[in-house]
Amino acid sequence: MKKIQTAVYYFPNYHVDPRNEAVHGQGWTEWELMKVARPRFEGHDQPKVPLWGYEDEADPAVMAKKIDVAVEHGVDAFVFDWYWYEGPYLERCLKEGFLGAPNNDKMKFALMWANHDWKNFHPGGRDTKNYPINFPWSTRRETVGYVWDYIIENFMTKPNYWRVDGLPYFSIYAVNRFIGQMGGVEATAEVLAEFREKAVKAGLPGIHIGGIWFDVLDSHPAYSECPQADWANKLGFSSYTSYNNCCTTDEWFRNFPHIDYDKAAEEYYQIARKAMTTLPAPYHPVVTAGWDSTPRCTQSEVYDAKPSYPYLGVMQPTPEKFGKAVAETVKILKEYAADNPIFFINAWNEWTEGSYLEPDTRFGMAVLEALKKELALQ
Repeated sequence: MKKIQTAVYYFPNYHVDPRNEAVHGQGWTEWELMKVARPRFEGHDQPKVPLWGYEDEADPAVMAKKIDVAVEHGVDAFVFDWYWYEGPYLERCLKEGFLGAPNNDKMKFALMWANHDWKNFHPGGRDTKNYPINFPWSTRRETVGYVWDYIIENFMTKPNYWRVDGLPYFSIYAVNRFIGQMGGVEATAEVLAEFREKAVKAGLPGIHIGGIWFDVLDSHPAYSECPQADWANKLGFSSYTSYNNCCTTDEWFRNFPHIDYDKAAEEYYQIARKAMTTLPAPYHPVVTAGWDSTPRCTQSEVYDAKPSYPYLGVMQPTPEKFGKAVAETVKILKEYAADNPIFFINAWNEWTEGSYLEPDTRFGMAVLEALKKELALQ
């Protein structure tokens, strides 16, 4: 069996961005939500405080520390959430921080196109259906070619861009939304083929294009442009994975506000096994480090079950529970993916969603140490 690769999602909203400043004021980052988060029920672990402080991820020295710690604990690649709203957004973290870090050659990186509207729930009130859309995702078939050129030129040609099966890795978050914007399944297949052709013309061997998959069902309530069973067999994705296990099973809605970490993980394993034996290309499972989106809720308003983002239940992990989930995921990979053993983790730093590997003042480095321990046992 090949060495298992560990890729971790990275959410880049902890540095100053001009678009954010235009909405929230000078110097704003999502750290501001963490600074005022408070417990919303008995036993709720808030505020969560970063052990390293409220650092600027666009600082190469700050990112160099992240790279060193991640590599030391078994992380092979950061997969950056990447945004394009008629131009790049939240990109200073990657361009100035990661690519500017003196040790960035120690670690691979890749992109996941977070192709959704950017809604303002920073914070959001209880009227969750009417959050303003600050930046709509409006890319269409006639404009996507420019985006492909930008990605290839600025990122995929870097020597440390992550490759899977020899090809630069790239994934699309909201596949059904992407299909709708591109004009249907057939048009989307042509758009993805164009992406690969452009890569070859740029001297690359092609592209490994992954789709984010929620379940091997005909559809998922979050995205309904077309049945997933249809696009899975027609678009020719190189692989599939998930962003996290949020809201994938009934455990997420049984006992608000408490989500049992072990039960949610066990129910997700069934989805992963089904996907790995059903989809027409490899499925890479994901381990979710935790979940707590209450920092994105208006702290002065009542926190109750909607259920609607960000007013969701809370899944509070421990290093031991996280380590157990990593061990089970490694076991699944050995059973089903001997030729392509990759798993993802959500996330390195989703602080405002309570899903992070970065050390905090409660557990310190214990979560990362649990990851390192389980990977050493593979």
